[in-house]
Amino acid sequence: MSFVADLRVVLRGRDFRRLFSTRLISQFSDGIFQFGVTGFAFFSPENQTTALEVAAGLAVLLLPYSVLGPFVGVFIDRWSRRQILVVAPLVRGLLLLVAAGLVAADVPDPAFYAAALCVLGVNRFFLSALGASLPHVVPADRLMAANAVTPTSGTVITFVGAGVGFLLREVFGGSDTGVALLLVTSGVVFGLSALVARTMDRRLLGPWSDPAVPQARQAMRNVVVGLGDGVKHLVRHRTAAATMGAMAAHRFFYGSATALGIILYRYYFTDGDPEAALRGISLVVATSGVGYFLAVIITPYATERFTIERWVPIALSAAGLLTGALVLPFQVWGLPIAGFVLGVAGQSVKICADTTVQRDVEDIYLGRAFSIYDMLFNGMYVLAAALSAVILPANGKSYLAVVIITVGYPLAALAYRMITTASRARAA
Repeated sequence: MSFVADLRVVLRGRDFRRLFSTRLISQFSDGIFQFGVTGFAFFSPENQTTALEVAAGLAVLLLPYSVLGPFVGVFIDRWSRRQILVVAPLVRGLLLLVAAGLVAADVPDPAFYAAALCVLGVNRFFLSALGASLPHVVPADRLMAANAVTPTSGTVITFVGAGVGFLLREVFGGSDTGVALLLVTSGVVFGLSALVARTMDRRLLGPWSDPAVPQARQAMRNVVVGLGDGVKHLVRHRTAAATMGAMAAHRFFYGSATALGIILYRYYFTDGDPEAALRGISLVVATSGVGYFLAVIITPYATERFTIERWVPIALSAAGLLTGALVLPFQVWGLPIAGFVLGVAGQSVKICADTTVQRDVEDIYLGRAFSIYDMLFNGMYVLAAALSAVILPANGKSYLAVVIITVGYPLAALAYRMITTASRARAA
């Protein structure tokens, strides 16, 4: 079934429409917030951004999702999810006002990053509650359709929010005051999602009380043990593990490309003009978003024609070779096209990884498998940015970095193909 057909089916439910609207408003706000933080961290006229600072900024944006991800379910399964959706936006709005005040007061950057980490930590609870609430608002026979449309729609609307953030920055300006106004706008918009969530019945989204559920402290310990069990289970299901590894490899090389692109635009292509650099990197983000959406359309047809086991190495190899050809000349026109290529390839691999894990991993291990998935997805990206800080020169022009990306993608494709072929032979 196509994306549009899936969306049409699930939108018939009133409660789903309310939960879906809550997600869209919140992720639109998140796009504005992420653009504001990115502009402040990497393209502020007062800051001389280095590759190390890029790595630190990406860590702030992504590590809360990796570190908190496996543990938030302990509380999501004990607190009223509807109340989380009502209260979390208000808490986040207050934290954004604090962050805006810190920016306007020109406090040291670590204080701002601490506030941003708190904002993202609250957001992690909110997004997890949205995911756990979905089965309560759609019938079982429509759950697959709902799972197909909600993450894609959320990501697309985040890109839209980032675009609106770019336009608002043109109005507010790139000064600390402008960044503060962006953060305030994001907080106000996010608060609107609480009004939508409040229209749902308090008991609608669960959880239902269960005396057999262990205490929170014991459950936290169980999470750590469970992650270990999840790793052992994935080792026994090599095709799922290999596809997850392919996704992790993409995120590593994509993180390297992100750090490379930010420094190139900041210093090599624009002679240190932060506004021109921000416009350039915004174009790369936009083309990457177009590639992401195109992958949602073409991947079902590609996997039907080639199978997942063939499409994943095709996507990875194409990503590496085309990125090398486009970036190695170090011309400003190459990076937006490379962003599009990586958007198509990366989202294709992610869709294949999602499908393979859901298909091959036993249901009792599925939550733990996706927790590991989530940690790899963000952790590899941050790790790549950290390693890029070691090899990137001040202006970003690094042939070594491009060669690592160009060669690394096909090597990851080869490793994936070898593992899946051996696994299929063993099964036969």
